[in-house]
Amino acid sequence: MSSTTKDSIRDQNDDVYASVDLAASLPKSEFPEPERNPRNVFNAIRDELMLDGNSRQNLATFCQTWVDDEIRELMDLSIDKNMIDKDEYPQTAEIEARCVRMLADLWHSPSPETTLGCSTIGSSEAAMLGGLALKWQWRKKRAAQGLPADKPNLVCGPVQICWHKFARYFDVELREIPMEGDRLIMSAEEVVKRVDENTIGVVPTLGVTFTCQYEPVKEVSDALDRVQKETGLDIPIHVDGASGGFLAPFCAPDLAWDFSLPRVKSVNASGHKFGLAPLGAGWVVWREASDLPEELIFNVNYLGGNMPTFALNFSRPGGQIVAQYYNFLRLGKEGYAKIHNACYATAQYLAEEISRLGPFEILFDGDSSKGIPALAWKVKEGQNTGGYTLYDLADKLRSRGWQVPAYSLPAHREDLVIQRILVRHGVSYDLATLLIDDIKRALEHFKQHPIVAPLSEQEASGFNHG
Repeated sequence: MSSTTKDSIRDQNDDVYASVDLAASLPKSEFPEPERNPRNVFNAIRDELMLDGNSRQNLATFCQTWVDDEIRELMDLSIDKNMIDKDEYPQTAEIEARCVRMLADLWHSPSPETTLGCSTIGSSEAAMLGGLALKWQWRKKRAAQGLPADKPNLVCGPVQICWHKFARYFDVELREIPMEGDRLIMSAEEVVKRVDENTIGVVPTLGVTFTCQYEPVKEVSDALDRVQKETGLDIPIHVDGASGGFLAPFCAPDLAWDFSLPRVKSVNASGHKFGLAPLGAGWVVWREASDLPEELIFNVNYLGGNMPTFALNFSRPGGQIVAQYYNFLRLGKEGYAKIHNACYATAQYLAEEISRLGPFEILFDGDSSKGIPALAWKVKEGQNTGGYTLYDLADKLRSRGWQVPAYSLPAHREDLVIQRILVRHGVSYDLATLLIDDIKRALEHFKQHPIVAPLSEQEASGFNHG
């Protein structure tokens, strides 16, 4: 037996942290030459992952951070399945089709059995597909009328970055309604001011990123009905239901926002948010098959069969879709309602407790008829905090592992800084009480140790020469 072989066997028997593999820093820039013991590499990478934040304490993300053990097993069974290869994995493709039909039914499509939709890697891709369908439909209509189609625009409220990407990538003017005073979301009146013959559609958001409120889809639809009656302009709606699409059907069933409104032509939603699927699941569904232009559908035959595809991504994992179907079957409307209503109750508890602390004014309190299970607040006008800001509070809470973001609002309310908490599945009432305790400790710390504003250059100069 060679000495090299002996050393290799001996190293396999060594403790992980006494091994040759971990006797030096892991490669970080240059591609490594030797192969290594998988046990040692696994432990080294696992140790690095400890430096990430605890996802369960991340109250900034909208995305799911807790899943059933059964979902983990289904993900493992599907780890080698490519979602796009529908000929090789026909049952996974069938499960995707079932999910589309179930969502079409949930969102009141007039033809859930025959309408079109698809899974995506997330709601951003789904939103872009919805936007592209709007643009193509508008362009076809303009061509049929012999009118130019070189200046499309899209009207929206304060939107997530994916819509800015859509506008830039696909050459569409984004007419984003700015916030104004206490109006922090889209209004029907502001929409009407911005639509014209070049408007490809209007996009209300069911759960605005910044304040978590639902935008008034029905009021916007009614206003566009009046616009059509007065001008002849028939402007469609795409609902960005990234969060609310999996909340309103269960917790605000009387809210009119989906295909029950004929003007709503498509809806996107995030399966990996309040759909409770693992990261990497989004959905887009059209009201009827005719609302998706045929030009956006491609057929490929080089994977073993002739298959239509109309996603931006191509190869992607199938496990998230299987897990989504598991949730639909496992929970049903009853289970989704129980889980989400528990989240709303926790959000409202947090809003009440934070309001009682004194320095803060609640902007959104987690009302299920008005938004998602979340809360947002600001420092009261004229409140003497002793120098600390919401940014300081966010930083202090981070020392206990909580990620509670503080940020300024977009145009025209950049002057307003707010803080926000998302209450997702797994953010329990008990965890909420622990968070409130940590917020109280942070405020007491600021009281005992006021934050002194830094001296100006002039003040510092005078102090140094005093």
